Amino acid sequence: MKTFLPRLVLLTGNIVVGLAILGPAGMLAELADGLHVGIHDTGLLVTYGAAVLCIGSPMMAWLTTRIDRRLLLVGTLALMAVGQALSALAPNYAVILVLRLAMLAVAAVYTPQAAATVALIVPEKQRPSAIAFVFLGWSLAIAGGLPLVTLLATHFGWRAVYGVLAAVSALGAGLLYATLPAGLQGRPLSLLSFVEIARSKHIVSILSVTLLQTSGQFTVFIYLAPLLKELTGAGPAVIGGFFAFYGIVGLCGNMLASAIVTRFGLERTLMLFLASALTGLAVWAVGAGSLTAMGAGVFFWGLGFYAINSVQQARLQMAAPDIASASIAMNTSVLYVGQGIGSGIGGLLFAAGFLHAMGYVGVVFMAIAGTVMVATRPRQEKPTL
Repeated sequence: MKTFLPRLVLLTGNIVVGLAILGPAGMLAELADGLHVGIHDTGLLVTYGAAVLCIGSPMMAWLTTRIDRRLLLVGTLALMAVGQALSALAPNYAVILVLRLAMLAVAAVYTPQAAATVALIVPEKQRPSAIAFVFLGWSLAIAGGLPLVTLLATHFGWRAVYGVLAAVSALGAGLLYATLPAGLQGRPLSLLSFVEIARSKHIVSILSVTLLQTSGQFTVFIYLAPLLKELTGAGPAVIGGFFAFYGIVGLCGNMLASAIVTRFGLERTLMLFLASALTGLAVWAVGAGSLTAMGAGVFFWGLGFYAINSVQQARLQMAAPDIASASIAMNTSVLYVGQGIGSGIGGLLFAAGFLHAMGYVGVVFMAIAGTVMVATRPRQEKPTL
């Protein structure tokens, strides 16, 4: 029980980071109108941000390797609070973009280091479920955060959203400072740690699955709101409801992954949730234009959305504990590359009017991810106990 509060606060930090990264998806139309740019341009806030996160995650893991984990994570959220506050006052798209890139360069450190930090404060046998628990914050960001972003942006404007996110980031920093023990320090990383990762076929295969499945999901996810509007005529209430439903199901999926991973093993758990996400994207693609069919697709898709990433982080932790801080940082980096690839492809398809094709492209990526996972998984899975 003594580790529950730190785990809960680390989870809260992931909510803050998740909203910083995915927030534009909940207010694409409001940002486009307020900044006098197109939907494709506001979608590029995610694409360009993903590029920065991709580079920043492993680089920040290396540069900050000797910094106390509490100081590092608290400082990350504090700087994000400043970035969000300045964004609320930004006069145009260019300033928003620059502030976002600067803020996300800092935010890149949080998620992988939160996973590495929780591994330092729980017994080894609890690490897979603890890492999955901390990653629940991303599901909560979608379940509760994105609907609120949509609601606030619709009624009070995008500047109000950034103001609220600044306050939430500051609150998260305070909670981390109050609850995390001082003196937490993982194994120091060197550039050789990343060379070791590159030489490990198992770790590279894990990272490949992250890249492919994230690319597939973000081809559609970032444009969920405008797709619902264009294909079904949905308004803000329905769109917010979809984000909430998606996030709640994602939360349930992550909780289920945390509960079953020790019993069923990491590989079988991952296969289950990959299959669920693939099924959901396929149902979305086939049923695009029908709210009922798209809702059914979101159920299966959302069930696997963040459960997959939670299990992936646990797989990396168990595959090579000594370099887990580096490998999880690389996984986060690859995840953001996938976000950039997916949102970039989705933006091009959306701008060209190929709205129905977006779901099918996502299905192809997910199918390849599943194939890679099955082809490269260890013959005999290591027990998680």
